[in-house]
Amino acid sequence: MPLTELQSQIARLLCKNRTPDSHLAGGAAIHFKPNSLRYSKDLDYFHDSVERVATAFAEDQELLEREGYQVEIDLKQPGYIRAKVKKQGAAVKVEWAHDSAWRFMPPVKNEFTGYQLHPIDLAINKTLTLAGRDEPRDFLDILYILKETLPLGALCWAAAGKDPGFTPMSLLELLKRRGRYRQEDFSRLMLKEKIDLVQLKQQWLAALEEAEAFIQQRPPSEIGCLYYSPEKERFIAPTKSDEKGCLLHFGRPGGVLPQVREQQSSSY
Repeated sequence: MPLTELQSQIARLLCKNRTPDSHLAGGAAIHFKPNSLRYSKDLDYFHDSVERVATAFAEDQELLEREGYQVEIDLKQPGYIRAKVKKQGAAVKVEWAHDSAWRFMPPVKNEFTGYQLHPIDLAINKTLTLAGRDEPRDFLDILYILKETLPLGALCWAAAGKDPGFTPMSLLELLKRRGRYRQEDFSRLMLKEKIDLVQLKQQWLAALEEAEAFIQQRPPSEIGCLYYSPEKERFIAPTKSDEKGCLLHFGRPGGVLPQVREQQSSSY
């Protein structure tokens, strides 16, 4: 997986302290699969309350120091703590932060990292992040997400439920401003291989075009939802051929599993 050796060691150690309200998120959770391109430079743990940030950090700090790690706090304030975790000359930035408990799915449990934010919520968060800032790492992340999780139109559609200040189309208009990068913009990132900027640009333009077509053909009364296919047992961007059997899935505090008549086990 695309984690450094030290990141892997720390994630394995801290997994025993993870709970549904204290879970791995951010780039490390997105790029967890072996086929991912980008290495995240830090570990981000999200929490459902300001108070939970403090208790989780205290538990993690005690565990890390007991196992021989040094924990040097860079910043500590209510709801956010950033520290460098060091061992044998190597260091990793680790963050403990408060994030909204409003999400589409409950966190999922992974034997390697403990609880982590569901891929669907990671994808929607990253969509909103890219709309709000122009960072090459976010651009690579969203292209990876479009391949692994959901198309851009479905993400914009659902993201308007996470942040009602947006409509799907206003969010897409912001995203159209992204993707104007040069090769050197990616030089500071930790990548498994050199990127093909021309190919990435083509993928992005195609994703934007498909997203606009998807948003224009969806009914406004459904803005803010995901579409779950019981037949495929996953979330999809429905077309006319498969939308009849889709279930509308809205977020809520803590997240919720798709409600189907006969709940079947799945990767969710």
